Amino acid sequence: MSNYDQNLAASGQAGGSAIAIDAGLRDYMLRIYNHMAAGVGVTAAAAWLTYQLVDPEWLQSPVMWVFILAPLALVFFLGSRINTLSVSTARTLFFLYAALVGISLSILLHIYTSASITRVFFITAATFGALSLFGYTTRRDLSGVGTFLFMGLIGIIIASLVNLFLRSTGLDWLISIVGVGVFAGLTAYDTQRIKAMYDGADDETSAGRKSVLAALSLYLNFINLFMMLLRLFGNRR
Repeated sequence: MSNYDQNLAASGQAGGSAIAIDAGLRDYMLRIYNHMAAGVGVTAAAAWLTYQLVDPEWLQSPVMWVFILAPLALVFFLGSRINTLSVSTARTLFFLYAALVGISLSILLHIYTSASITRVFFITAATFGALSLFGYTTRRDLSGVGTFLFMGLIGIIIASLVNLFLRSTGLDWLISIVGVGVFAGLTAYDTQRIKAMYDGADDETSAGRKSVLAALSLYLNFINLFMMLLRLFGNRR
């Protein structure tokens, strides 16, 4: 009887621990998705305001390179200094990054119709949600796929730089096709990686830093997936 009671108590403790982990993981992931969604919202708002208020000719001037290169510098700074930043500072830098990306992407509103941008955005959101859910629920280890996808990402960057000079529509189409596959895969891979990063023993600061960095990863996947799909399915003005 005593052994039964001890086993029952042990099972209860294990069950309680599992419930606590599930609740903590759910809150952790929800915080990440909220940050990521807010970042996408900031980008959309910044792009729309820039489109409405700024002369299109200014967007094609050399000054625009500041808004193209500044986000790259900011994302590298955020990634390298995340462990020394306060959570509020990291969150502010993330939203600043999202706003700068929105300013640089406002040119898309002059190239593609609003209807096609809206349509592709919802396609991207549905695709992203399905892939992220797969990454969260699958029992398959995606770490090996992640290495392959990273190599594909490097290839896309190099090909895109080359195409700045070649201006080949065929190469641009191929980059977009490959890009959709790469960022779709990265969405599932990063979701699984982010889930594995969860540690119930983290203090509020560590958990907050992790959530901002994780939100940045998912945000980048979403934005890049959107841009690749827009290049494939967007209707030009």
